Amino acid sequence: MTINKTGGETCRLRGVVFDLDGVLVVTDRYHYQAWKELADDLGLPFDSKINHQLRGVSREESLQRIYGSRPLPPPEEFKAQCDRKNERYKELIRQMDENDVLEGAAELLIQLRDAGVKSAVASSSKNAREVVERTGLHRYIDFVADGNSITRAKPDPQVFLVACEGIGCRPCECVGVEDAEAGVEAIRRAGMVAVGVGAQAKDADCWVQTVGDLSVDLLRRLVERLPENRKNC
Repeated sequence: MTINKTGGETCRLRGVVFDLDGVLVVTDRYHYQAWKELADDLGLPFDSKINHQLRGVSREESLQRIYGSRPLPPPEEFKAQCDRKNERYKELIRQMDENDVLEGAAELLIQLRDAGVKSAVASSSKNAREVVERTGLHRYIDFVADGNSITRAKPDPQVFLVACEGIGCRPCECVGVEDAEAGVEAIRRAGMVAVGVGAQAKDADCWVQTVGDLSVDLLRRLVERLPENRKNC
């Protein structure tokens, strides 16, 4: 675990806002399969490396990245391709259950609830609520901000600000937890402490290998160190 030390006035932890995919649950394989099937049918190259670059990115931007420098189809056709991927993804996630929750995630959520700290999800996916329900995480999550709640995707901070509002907390009272670079940037732009999980999020205020490495005490200490110029209150 690495913490980048900062200064500033004390601020009390009242909420933690989690990205969903790659932080609380594992859905990468379902996204990969759905995108791979579509890309193969369209004759577009797609592999795990490209799929990894789509973390925290909206469906439309993801497909644009898959096309790369190739010309995009007309808008209606492009939308149909996005919808096709989404329908296939929804078919795949119907098999999700509590076994898809990452190790330590449920335990941390329970600890936060016992400590009186609110928990929220901030995901660009429009299917986040269904995933939360199917994996049983709805028992511990107080609010879900997803692709249906926002008009601007990460790295815009909108989804994190909506999540903070949903749990009745100011951004300076919350920690955001992300596994993608765009998500870390969104958290910082929201004025929150950024916790990074995994190799793609090491430029956060605190970095851990898995969400199970986090604790209520650590998250409290991080909020107390939030710099004054990042307090969006």
